[in-house]
Amino acid sequence: MGASSTATRPRGVAREENERLILEAAEAVFAELGFKGATTGAIAARAALPKANVHYYFPSKDDLYRAVMARVLDRWLAAASSFDDSDDPADALTRYIAAKMELSRTMPLGSRIFASEIMRGAPAIADHLETTLAAWVADRGAIVRRWIAEGKLAPVDPKVLFMMIWATTQHYADFARQIEVLNGGRPLSDDEFAEATRQVARTILRGVLL
Repeated sequence: MGASSTATRPRGVAREENERLILEAAEAVFAELGFKGATTGAIAARAALPKANVHYYFPSKDDLYRAVMARVLDRWLAAASSFDDSDDPADALTRYIAAKMELSRTMPLGSRIFASEIMRGAPAIADHLETTLAAWVADRGAIVRRWIAEGKLAPVDPKVLFMMIWATTQHYADFARQIEVLNGGRPLSDDEFAEATRQVARTILRGVLL
């Protein structure tokens, strides 16, 4: 009865918690210092864990960086679950845009790291882009083309549509400081962000819905 919760915590739960702490710390450090400037020591300090723990879960800085990138991409791709459970393009696209906007609000650092990685040629995640992302675009693109064939959407290249959504939604993470300046020097409130989400969805849908 006197044992601590840490001592009795299942090994799998402890591992999951440590990995979460490390990945969140790494996301912050990579966003602040870039890949070259970041060190596993700085990441361990941010996570409040021994450096040895970081290397236990992620043997190298490269491994940790790729894990951070994979985490960001996986959440972005999962945001399109609406394509799987709705055959109404207005509903599916609106929910996808809202999910991507919410990720820009709650995971802005990951978006900024991703943007930086792409601008330097994506050396760490090229294989992920060429496989996982390409497969996602092909699968969701087939759904968009079917909607077009059924007369539900105006003719549009699915890749152009997706890139337009990505560029607009990720702007709210990558250019947060610019948005603050144009919003009187303060971040968007919850209500303002919700209104921005509605306007982004409405503007994009007006260009593709019939």
